[in-house]
Amino acid sequence: MSSPFVPGTSVRVEGRAGGPLDGLTFAAKDLFDVAGHPTGGGNPDWARQNPVPARHAWAVQALLDAGATLIGKTVTDEVSLGILGENAFEGTPLNPAAPGHVPGGSSSGSASAVAQGLCDTALGTDTGGSVRVPSSFCGLHGIRPTHGRLDLMGMMPQAPSSDTTGWFAREAQTFARVSEVLLGEPIGEAMPTRLLLATDAFGFAEPAVAEALRPMLDRLRTIVPQVEEVVMAPAGLSVWGRAQRVLQPVEAWQTFREWIERDNPRFAFSVAKGLVLGAMSSEADRGWAELMRREVRGRLRHLLPPGTILAMPTTPFPAPKAGLPLDVLTPLRDQILCLCAQGGLAGHPQVNLPGATVEGRPVGLSLMGARGADTLLVRTAMAMEKLA
Repeated sequence: MSSPFVPGTSVRVEGRAGGPLDGLTFAAKDLFDVAGHPTGGGNPDWARQNPVPARHAWAVQALLDAGATLIGKTVTDEVSLGILGENAFEGTPLNPAAPGHVPGGSSSGSASAVAQGLCDTALGTDTGGSVRVPSSFCGLHGIRPTHGRLDLMGMMPQAPSSDTTGWFAREAQTFARVSEVLLGEPIGEAMPTRLLLATDAFGFAEPAVAEALRPMLDRLRTIVPQVEEVVMAPAGLSVWGRAQRVLQPVEAWQTFREWIERDNPRFAFSVAKGLVLGAMSSEADRGWAELMRREVRGRLRHLLPPGTILAMPTTPFPAPKAGLPLDVLTPLRDQILCLCAQGGLAGHPQVNLPGATVEGRPVGLSLMGARGADTLLVRTAMAMEKLA
């Protein structure tokens, strides 16, 4: 296992003295621009074939202005096209909560750096699960904010209709402090009034995961007075996963096509395969996937009015072993996407709560809310930590 920081780089930018995050340190996934330093995107040819940024990404600047100090840029799956955290060119960052197992990706280095205690918080991105999955695998608080809420200036895109900035922290108090800055809203005291348990998502997860999360659900029931069981995806979680598996590669191909056709960059096989599949996607498949996205958005809008939150396993299993062959990894990725697809399809905020393990490896409980209810989820995370 390798360092969470991009090999051969040294980055440090002091935060503004006296800000609300004064004294905290952070790292930034190597998709975020840092002025005067190349943005590598986890690929050996991206930085060489693109200019060095002259200004910080919005999220980096926001944390610096709030007083946090940037201490490094972190490893990412190539051009953020990965979910397990293994990079063929830069290595696999250590998962300190499960040594010998993957940290989760594509924000692998950011999660690893926070989990190791090398920084207080770190910026990641989440398109198809890239903050939620490493949060679960590494035992961290992590958030995928409401899609479109944050300024993504200076963040390398992948699939813009799903891309978000996210962040990690080990404890809820730090998570809340960073969230207030980046969300631009006080966390407040409001708590959810209704809790939905996604029975299909708990049924899809491995039985040991559902059992490990039961004590966390019991604590959650003491916080939220009204509890109901629901089927989140009547069409099927695998159908939601398939729709995201069509739309995301198509957009990724559109994002990177000009660079690929111009410079013929190097890619790991799994990354190249995903881009090729995006390029070859049929109009019929794209049309079906867009209709399914519309259906998913309607379903979650119906399930999640203001004040309601939904609980589900973040991942169907704990972190797999590092270095598994592709024929083993592919079905694992597909299973993960079945529990993560709703993020990219519907854009609702989702927070991972740490606190459970399976055979010593972390697994997370996710809370999802109405669009714009990001701070409600963070407030609930704070309440849950006090009960732990």
